[in-house]
Amino acid sequence: MDDGPDNPATSPRQEITLLLNRVSSGDPKAADELLPVVYEELRKLARSRMGAEAAEHTLQPTALVHEAYLRLIDGDGSRPAWDGRGHFFASAAMAMRRILVDRARARARLKRGGGRQRVELTDEMGASKSEETDLVALDRALDKLAAYDGRKAQVVMLRFFAGLSIEETAGAMGLSPATIKNEWAFARAWLHREMAKEAGPA
Repeated sequence: MDDGPDNPATSPRQEITLLLNRVSSGDPKAADELLPVVYEELRKLARSRMGAEAAEHTLQPTALVHEAYLRLIDGDGSRPAWDGRGHFFASAAMAMRRILVDRARARARLKRGGGRQRVELTDEMGASKSEETDLVALDRALDKLAAYDGRKAQVVMLRFFAGLSIEETAGAMGLSPATIKNEWAFARAWLHREMAKEAGPA
């Protein structure tokens, strides 16, 4: 177990790991037991992420949590498998990313040119309102980053789409905060460069 033996009682982190193992092994009750344990943390992450949404959004944090959780548990009909808590929350971040990007694309189709959601990757937080970055363009650039360096892409997933702090991201990925800061700085610069190339001359 990756949570360490220093506490003889089962810690929240250990409880999540145990439940994830049960879900992965096909325990039919484990998914129902897992949601209450991770719900508040997922809802906190969703609130953080929704705080960066455009004012016109209609999706609420609770709905985002439930939709993301359903995708995690039932997504493609196969049995989910997570290598611990960090992998689970990275998967949750991926589910949130897909939901938010799909909604941004749907808005763009309904309101040509007006459905693009503008966001900014900042140093202090995962995202904030801005007129500089397009969520759909970010999604495309992030796919390229994942092919180039999967770990850096995961840092962006956790920082931006799940709203984790530097310290929380470090804990989820089992890395030091200093490493996360370096990876985040590189990833932000890389993504901005890719999106600038896609946008072309102003």
